[in-house]
Amino acid sequence: MSSSFATPAEGRAELIAYLYRISRGERVALENLYRRTSAKLFGVCLRILSDRAEAEDVLQEVYLTVWNKAAQFDAERGLSPITWLTSIARNRSLDRLRARKQRTGGLDEAAEIADLSPLADAALSARETSERLGACLEQLDSRASSAIRSAFFGSQTYEMLAKAAEIPLGSMKSLIRRGLMRLKDCLES
Repeated sequence: MSSSFATPAEGRAELIAYLYRISRGERVALENLYRRTSAKLFGVCLRILSDRAEAEDVLQEVYLTVWNKAAQFDAERGLSPITWLTSIARNRSLDRLRARKQRTGGLDEAAEIADLSPLADAALSARETSERLGACLEQLDSRASSAIRSAFFGSQTYEMLAKAAEIPLGSMKSLIRRGLMRLKDCLES
């Protein structure tokens, strides 16, 4: 997401609004969602597939899926829009990876395929950790919180953040480092 928001909640609200508008058939909302999220989702696809052309194809499938299934996103369930989009990208990439292998073995070989979905307790633990992380990020000053979120969740480099904030690169690195130390203290308490 972009660092142009005062808070991550504003970025989340914008993505939710785009998904709602997409569910109503608004192409401009899909274009805007693509601009905000395509770099991150492309990174997910490329990491799994290790092939740029194939990752680009899958990314196209991801946004086609979003266009067709945006109405299925339910913000009331507590799932963040970027998590929902990332899971679509991950699943489409894994589907492509499986299709690439074109296994021709029998049913006995199917038992050897690992179930990649998290166990319920792992999913619950991950959600609790995510909520704790979110609460700790909210305790940081807004500049540090926004910089950390943009750097680690928004795929922005320190250089990009420093330029956007109009501060020296060293100052941005220090701001993030101090924020990460306070974040670590909060998470350990």
